[in-house]
Amino acid sequence: MRQVTASTVGAFQGRVKCSVGNTMTDGEALFLHANKIAEFRADGLWITTAGWDTNTTRERLNGLHGVSVYRRKGELFLNGKAWDGEWTNVQAWGQGDVQ
Repeated sequence: MRQVTASTVGAFQGRVKCSVGNTMTDGEALFLHANKIAEFRADGLWITTAGWDTNTTRERLNGLHGVSVYRRKGELFLNGKAWDGEWTNVQAWGQGDVQ
């Protein structure tokens, strides 16, 4: 994991403001190049690729606890299940309650 990911994701999960390079958090949301890619909501952690399925986006999201985002044979996966990159509640993902 890159240092920028460790620092900003750690701050995000600790609900603390932090900005390193192209990634920042206000403690409630995580941004990459000013695109919101993760946020805490009342019902849990939500993530998205924000339309940018890049190695950097996946790397930042993979820094989050309980998140494994990868691409296999041209298809995007979240925690082992095909994913379209749209806003998804990580806790509900794969439990039949996907938003």
